[in-house]
Amino acid sequence: MNSTNFRMPARRWAVVATATVLAAGPAALAGAGTAQATGEHGSASAAVLRTGLDVALLDKTANVPLTVSLNEVHAPQSARRTALTADLEGVDKGKPFSVLRAEVADAKATVEGNRAEASTTLAKARIHLPGLPLLSLVELETVTSKAVCETGRTPLASATLPGTVTVLGKRTRLTASGPTEVKVPGVGEVRLDLSKTETTSRTAAATALQLKVSVNPLKLNVAEVNGTVTLAEATCEAPGADAAPAPAAPAAPAEQQEPEPERQQEEERADTAAPPAGSGTDTDVKPQGARAEQAAPARADLAETGGDSTTPYVAGGALALLAAGGAAVLLSRRGRRA
Repeated sequence: MNSTNFRMPARRWAVVATATVLAAGPAALAGAGTAQATGEHGSASAAVLRTGLDVALLDKTANVPLTVSLNEVHAPQSARRTALTADLEGVDKGKPFSVLRAEVADAKATVEGNRAEASTTLAKARIHLPGLPLLSLVELETVTSKAVCETGRTPLASATLPGTVTVLGKRTRLTASGPTEVKVPGVGEVRLDLSKTETTSRTAAATALQLKVSVNPLKLNVAEVNGTVTLAEATCEAPGADAAPAPAAPAAPAEQQEPEPERQQEEERADTAAPPAGSGTDTDVKPQGARAEQAAPARADLAETGGDSTTPYVAGGALALLAAGGAAVLLSRRGRRA
């Protein structure tokens, strides 16, 4: 009786421990396989107009910044506005003034799957500076920009410009050979950088027109205006190759997930059929040997079908089962001796 009382709990403990190891192995592995991706998910942005200007006032020593933007969007967004006004303290008694008016001013940015794209369109546009309410900084017909970034493909960036623009009231022809400089006596000068595009292995950027401004209106309390005005800007970054989630690990084979009650019933039937205690060491060793023979085909099956990521857990379960069986035999022998 003592041998039976010691043997059954020990064997049940071994079955529970083995089932726990076999069940926990694939579960832990599945959790590692579905970890969130670490790669970039891509980005896209677009802006019809952006200014970075410093306005020096006649009655103040400090400069007043003029930083505004029209239809600046980030994926997934789009915007369509045709007018932009700004308020600048100390200019025209604080009244709002028009920075841009256009018939079309669109910006769009999207990221879908492995593709990021941004685009802008500006048509029939006039841009004004503080201190020059009647004279436009620039008048133009249509400018566009576009940037496309797709995983595994070369990014694309493009921009289009009209052949001529009007700068500070002066008709100017644009050339692709380099920057165009316009100087107007008594007003100032403007440098136009045309159709700037840049691409890398994953990014693209396009700007239709960038103006470097240096004017001295001396009107509406404005002494000088210096800075940049950017028109039709689009940028993108392709999603990373590892942005998609990793597939889940395959589940353990059915023969490795035997239900707990069936295993216990099998052990109890083996205990009932076993000879009484004290009949020799062979009787105590045979159940362990039978369990070892059952574990061997499972490992052989894994070898035949090709080892996968669950193999270490199967091997660990087999070792845990062997160790538990040995402990049960040792406890049985000590019980009979007692």
